[in-house]
Amino acid sequence: MRYLIALFAIAGIVVSWLALRVHYSTETAPCSINEKWDCGIVNHSPYAVMHGVPVAAIGIGGYFLIALFGLARRRGLLLIAAVVGTGFSLYLTNIEAHVLGVWCLYCVISQGLIAALLLLSLLWIGWNAMRGRRNSRAY
Repeated sequence: MRYLIALFAIAGIVVSWLALRVHYSTETAPCSINEKWDCGIVNHSPYAVMHGVPVAAIGIGGYFLIALFGLARRRGLLLIAAVVGTGFSLYLTNIEAHVLGVWCLYCVISQGLIAALLLLSLLWIGWNAMRGRRNSRAY
């Protein structure tokens, strides 16, 4: 399970890095599909930066922590990071939907990845708890 979590987290790092490239680019975004799907508009908006730090860079750091917690089998810290990441992602998704009215393909992929990581962390904790109960009954 920890390798699967690390794999999803690495995918999140890649997607966040692609969004960070768009953030610093002055060229047309590669995911500029139409007026409703444009990563450039989203990543150049005032909501793409928090306290001077690009949101995509925060994503890279968050996914890196999730990978580390998963590989280190720190299930509690992993769950906390996944919950915080999901909450942050939902906040940003709300901004895309209700404030900007434009979607970023990278952001939507990231939303799916962090939701999957939250689900995987919950399953891992639940599986570990059930396994512990089964082992305690054997004695």
